Amino acid sequence: MTSSDSTPSGPPQPALAARVASVGGSPVRDILAVTARPEVVNFAGGLPAPELFDSEGVAAAFQAVLTEAPQRALQYATTEGEPALRAALADRTTARGLATGPDDLLVTTGSQQALSLLATALLEPGDTVLVENPCYLAALQSFGFAGARVVAVPGDEDGLDPAALVELVRRERPKLLYTVPTFQNPTGRTFPADRRAAIAGAAVRHGLWIVEDDPYGELRFEGERVPWIASYEDAYDRAVLLGSFSKVMAPGLRLGWLRAPAALRRACAIAKQAADLHTPTVNQLAAARYLADRDLDAHVARVAAVYRDRRDTMLAGLADALPEGSVWNRPAGGMFLWARLPEGYDTTALLPRVVEHDVAYVPGAPFYADAPDRSTLRLCFVTHTPVEIEEGLRRLGKGLA
Repeated sequence: MTSSDSTPSGPPQPALAARVASVGGSPVRDILAVTARPEVVNFAGGLPAPELFDSEGVAAAFQAVLTEAPQRALQYATTEGEPALRAALADRTTARGLATGPDDLLVTTGSQQALSLLATALLEPGDTVLVENPCYLAALQSFGFAGARVVAVPGDEDGLDPAALVELVRRERPKLLYTVPTFQNPTGRTFPADRRAAIAGAAVRHGLWIVEDDPYGELRFEGERVPWIASYEDAYDRAVLLGSFSKVMAPGLRLGWLRAPAALRRACAIAKQAADLHTPTVNQLAAARYLADRDLDAHVARVAAVYRDRRDTMLAGLADALPEGSVWNRPAGGMFLWARLPEGYDTTALLPRVVEHDVAYVPGAPFYADAPDRSTLRLCFVTHTPVEIEEGLRRLGKGLA
């Protein structure tokens, strides 16, 4: 018997914080725990394909850093991040249309930490946050832990509706808008340029922070790149841009960053000091060395080509796998597609039966900040090979029949 199983004695333990009970865990991560068996074709997780990691290049970068500068690599570092990495990130951001210097950036332990730091720096309990509908689930968790009131902005297949955004800003007086405008999680949709310009204009007219999360933007399969909202002139002092190496290098490095105006960036640095002092030095130096020695853009292009084939395989098989009358989108990049089953289907209730067939998806309901559409689901198409995707869709069709 472990200590946690023993019979308690004495006064009861003090209660956990109310925010833990009110927010709860991630249904996505709960599903991953249930479907960890190797025989399961898992369309539920947002897991990059591990066989496509440049393990040789990453290992060489770590070897070089630990051989040439071991004392520095294994030592404490500044909260803001290693200068070499921030300089490389600034160059990449500038090359993509947003003039950025190293001092504009704060390195974070994954972009998820950036969300947590922003919630700490910006939100008081009861503040209002606007989000897309549906929205990235872990963002809803971060804002919930901060005690924020989360309000969904109506939208369509091109993203949130700018007119509805302006109306909600006037009515709700929110502190910030959180958005994933490129290959969004969970829907895979991308905002066109005119929507982005309208959002930037609304921010400056109404005094709104924009938090633009871009973990998937480099995984484009087709079409032209759309500028960041943060690159519009209207948004220059209102926008925070988040980035990550998780989808383009390796999630295990836990390296992300935020670009923000100076005062907010300093506030996030203070919050980070209280959270973890700094992101691991050796990981930062290895990433900087990788960027110096390897061609990350070429690697991402190879990964995106494989992901495009996997998306196409999934799209080709959905008509046979999903009930007649289902609809789905065709994302131009990223990792996810979004499907809606006919009225009367509840994807949460159906999931246990589907898992019995050794396949899994994520029900759409947890991604909604307001009343959910229970007929929706998210499918990740990048983790498995085309042959495995075909088999997974065959199993999915049986489970939904």
